[in-house]
Amino acid sequence: MYRTYINKLTLVSSGEEFNFIRGQKRTCYNGVYPYKIFPEKELRQIEFAPVTIFYGSNGSGKSTLLNILAEKAKVIRHAAFSGSAFFQQYVDSCHLEGKRIPEASQILTSDDVFDYLLNIRYLNDGIDTRRNELFEDYLDRKYAHHQLKSLSEYDDWKESYDAKTKSQSQFVRDRLMRNVDMFSNGQSAMKYFTDRISEDALYLLDEPENSLSIELQQELCEYLQASARHFGCQFVIATHSPVLLSMKDALIYDLDSNPVQTRKWTELENVRRYFEFFEKHRSLFLEDANG
Repeated sequence: MYRTYINKLTLVSSGEEFNFIRGQKRTCYNGVYPYKIFPEKELRQIEFAPVTIFYGSNGSGKSTLLNILAEKAKVIRHAAFSGSAFFQQYVDSCHLEGKRIPEASQILTSDDVFDYLLNIRYLNDGIDTRRNELFEDYLDRKYAHHQLKSLSEYDDWKESYDAKTKSQSQFVRDRLMRNVDMFSNGQSAMKYFTDRISEDALYLLDEPENSLSIELQQELCEYLQASARHFGCQFVIATHSPVLLSMKDALIYDLDSNPVQTRKWTELENVRRYFEFFEKHRSLFLEDANG
């Protein structure tokens, strides 16, 4: 049940870029961002599959492409985005082909995950403070002599009655939400993606492997594959994680190549380096396996 909501993105041509830059007083690289990036890579058109991956080293343009696509498709953003003085003009000059993009479609970035983890930390701090307050409240109520004299005192009396009839842990647990700090940063980051990603929508993911162990990367990979195959999700992912790059049937653009080409994940330099490293140490793994 694979679905696609976007089919092709056409970037600004080298001729259009030349005419634009010639008309500007500021012609330095940073001054005209995101112009002057993709013509040098001979990248003009990007076709999309149910799962499309932008692979490349830092500065290769994979996050830039994701942000261009997010602005062109007008998907939901959570973290603030700052492009450049010419970013929107560049986006307006691009052309996106596809179907109606579902309203739930989103871009999820590493900044979003970081903010989520910070919010959890603040929440945990509040929970810890509240827990200590409840411990003290329990002791005060358990040993206090409190008689119900009027209906207006009922709630306060009920609290004291609970303290006298329940253990301290029961009293606190009943009044305190579950402490989310039971999750590690990686588990919380994984939960962020599973909470955000629902069925029948387009999702743009910017380096989702950040904060995830290899085990959780594998879990995320399986979750994304199932969401694409069975629940009508389309993904465009910027990553250099070998685990995510191994997603079945993913269309991978190698932004480190010039011109940009589509490749199998096993052909990518970063993946080959991992392979060569472990091959070099294969004998050590065999020794450990054999005791």
